[in-house]
Amino acid sequence: MRFAVLIAAALMLIQPAHAEKAPEIDPRASLGVVQQWIYNYRAKPDYAHVPAAVRVLFHSQTFKEPENAGIYLGFIAGAIGSNPAKAEQLIASFFPVRPEDEWVIVRAIAYSGLPDWRNALRRVAPRMPGRRVMIDSYLAGKLPTLTDIPLEEVKPGMMEKMRGAFTKNPFAKDERKLNTTLTFASNQDLLDTLWGYYFATGSHAPIQRIVLMLPWSKSRDTIDKLTVGSMARYTLASYAIRDAGLREYLRSELARQPAAVKAPLAEVVEAADTVQIAALRKDALAAVDELKTKGSDSRRDLSFWGQVGVGAVALGCVSAAALGQVAVGIPCVIGGSASQGLLSFWEKQQ
Repeated sequence: MRFAVLIAAALMLIQPAHAEKAPEIDPRASLGVVQQWIYNYRAKPDYAHVPAAVRVLFHSQTFKEPENAGIYLGFIAGAIGSNPAKAEQLIASFFPVRPEDEWVIVRAIAYSGLPDWRNALRRVAPRMPGRRVMIDSYLAGKLPTLTDIPLEEVKPGMMEKMRGAFTKNPFAKDERKLNTTLTFASNQDLLDTLWGYYFATGSHAPIQRIVLMLPWSKSRDTIDKLTVGSMARYTLASYAIRDAGLREYLRSELARQPAAVKAPLAEVVEAADTVQIAALRKDALAAVDELKTKGSDSRRDLSFWGQVGVGAVALGCVSAAALGQVAVGIPCVIGGSASQGLLSFWEKQQ
């Protein structure tokens, strides 16, 4: 009986995705209610209920898989950064937090954009002794903030590659090192994080970063860049259909963007204006299939530099949502965010 009452209460909170005000959050509400509340939030921020929403996220084990939690991390970071005067009060309201989820608080503070985020992190550090290494890494600049993460890793030039090829000891043991460099091109969850930050703030700063990824939708360099670029293009169009303000902002950007950005951005605006986004999905599917069959442009031009791995790439929450797994305009409402390859996932959408 009690369970039925809770479900009924949660359903009463649900409002259409275009509602002018985000519905209030019952701390006992379902994850689906919180997801819809997050999507509505930027229309009229409901700052007082952020703690309750975050408690639901933690209770639902939303952060169990960090790679699929980007949108929620971004929302928390944006909420913290949106009101500097009350930021530390908001952070304190998230506790107690299970030890396995403390990383969320650390990263959200670092990603918040607060002018004094380092001191805010220092003051809350004693409450999370198990995350001392992570905290110290952010404070020392070893881990980047959201605005400091580069779009892509700077690749060595041809002369550097040749120098390395001819100076390398052919008898030395070839040990493959783990690449821990954090870039938007190689981490799809960062795209989700930018969307979460936008939902919390309505700021165009994260949208500007997403727009800069659009040329990758035309890339035949690596599967990672093609995937992230295609998802940037698709999610921009998908959310712009339901967000008139976002649609107008993207249209205004057409005049000031370079040619490489303008072409895919024009596709986004047209798709959003006409509510015709299936073509974007089909185009990306064809591009991934071509890359898988023929290899990268660099491989076709000069096979000496090797070939690009084309293994399956996991889709983030926003990505999965924009491709059809959406019930209320927010990711992971139906079926969660399964780590499926881009090609196989889109094939199922045909």
